[in-house]
Amino acid sequence: MPGRFISFEGIDGSGKSTQARLLTDALRARGQSVVLTREPGGSPGAEEIRRLVLEGNPDRWSAETELLLFTAARRDHLEKTIRPALARDETVITDRFADSTRMYQGISRGDLAAVVDQLHRLMIGVEPDLTLLIDIDPEVGLSRAVARQGAEQRFEDMGLDLQRRMRAGFLALAAAHPGRFRVIDGARDPQAVAADVLAAVTGG
Repeated sequence: MPGRFISFEGIDGSGKSTQARLLTDALRARGQSVVLTREPGGSPGAEEIRRLVLEGNPDRWSAETELLLFTAARRDHLEKTIRPALARDETVITDRFADSTRMYQGISRGDLAAVVDQLHRLMIGVEPDLTLLIDIDPEVGLSRAVARQGAEQRFEDMGLDLQRRMRAGFLALAAAHPGRFRVIDGARDPQAVAADVLAAVTGG
């Protein structure tokens, strides 16, 4: 089976990371070779940038600076992890990709959508074959995310309004690209969500 590039998207606390892991386990159980990765991160250089953008004061970086940092991390991730795995005909499952940048830096913290798309065309030039949007109410998602109490809370600390704008943006993006997106109701038991995710990926 040729390699496929699958991304998970959603607001903070949507459960997408759990679903990415569950899908990886399910596909491996079917005999597929799968690389599970994440953004920002997924390669040594990108993981270093991750610490810069996800930790610290919410006002640490401007949206413009964040955009450049995320693009640099994504380029390294693409070169070191994603392209080599796809060349080996492996399935790549990533927890976030460019759609998150389109939301966080493109529309939710300013009007940088055109710049985000321009940088993406110049430096990345790749879209997933399939994007699974795990949709959830922003209040529920934020409460879940804050309850984790980890070091990577910078975006959660920006508050509920950001999560609401991001959810609306993700849904609009899914509506604009129906061939690539599948919207999954994340407000259910994780196993029920996982069943729908697997069906969307396998077509059954």
